[in-house]
Amino acid sequence: MAKILISPSKYIQGAGEMKKLGTYADSYGKKALVLISKGGHKRIGAEIEESFAGVECSIEFDFFNGECSKNEINRLVELMKEKGCDLVIGIGGGKIFDTAKAVAYYAKTPVMICPTIASTDAPCSALSVIYTDEGVFEEYLFLPANPNVVLMDTDIITKSPVRLTVAGMGDAMATYFEARACKRSGATSCAGGKTTEAAMALAKLCFDTLMEEGIKAKIALEAGACTEAVEKVIEANTLLSGIGFESAGLAGAHAIHNGMTVLEECHGMYHGEKVAFGTIAQLVLENVSQEDLAEVIEFCIEVGLPVTWKELGVEEMTEEKLMAVATAACAENDTLHNMPFEVTPETVAAALNAADAYGRYFLGE
Repeated sequence: MAKILISPSKYIQGAGEMKKLGTYADSYGKKALVLISKGGHKRIGAEIEESFAGVECSIEFDFFNGECSKNEINRLVELMKEKGCDLVIGIGGGKIFDTAKAVAYYAKTPVMICPTIASTDAPCSALSVIYTDEGVFEEYLFLPANPNVVLMDTDIITKSPVRLTVAGMGDAMATYFEARACKRSGATSCAGGKTTEAAMALAKLCFDTLMEEGIKAKIALEAGACTEAVEKVIEANTLLSGIGFESAGLAGAHAIHNGMTVLEECHGMYHGEKVAFGTIAQLVLENVSQEDLAEVIEFCIEVGLPVTWKELGVEEMTEEKLMAVATAACAENDTLHNMPFEVTPETVAAALNAADAYGRYFLGE
């Protein structure tokens, strides 16, 4: 099988870049459908409109209904035809990105993704997660191409809640360890091939950046400051993790995250917060050195990522709940089987139990 690396055609990151959105969009279409939330439009709608002044490309705003569902996608595809739009721009968070990418795919147009948060590595990917109108997971839509442009305005992201960027660090932290596991097992990545050395290098750079800059970035963000450390972490959360996970592969951490969705108590936690705990559990499964395990747990504690079931909202973890999570994580079609050794619900349950114990130990509980 071939080695494959995929990525967005253009990645743009910097302070005030949203002010140039119209200039960038002008290269891709004559009329853009801008998908945004009502709150997002209230905050930056005027800035977006101003960026299109003096360019040939015009815009048509439409407010996202809250779910990346087939009905919402079909509604927007029809709106594209009705309004004569030949470009989609998704501005906001994950479900808006996924909807914009799916609409562009069905409408056969370019797509630009403009995150206002740095909480996941979804912006760069060739994937949309489809839900029902009620928000229940339905299917993955694998797309033939990544976004044409991903634009990160770091001024806007700096103003978002700090917890969201920290959650992005949790998601990004898993990238290297999952990539390493896939490389060792020879697993097929989300890109449909084997892991390239380039993807591995980006995944390792992602982890090293978080360890070097993560704590500094969190402190700066709490002060409302967009420093070089913040810029580096935004890139790690979005670009490095995005290419790393997609072209190197997913393994234990994300499968364990998926298993945790069976616990109602965890539903209030962000994706990256659950992935962080899944990373610790994966490292326990791999029986990494005490030094490596301590580095990850101590980092999580320092930036505020959960390291125990209690911090994840589970006041009382029972054997029944633990096995439910472990069994779901071991689903036949999930990525836990990309680990370079056999996994079972029993070994995963033991790793989860130990991960919680290690977390409590490092917290001094």
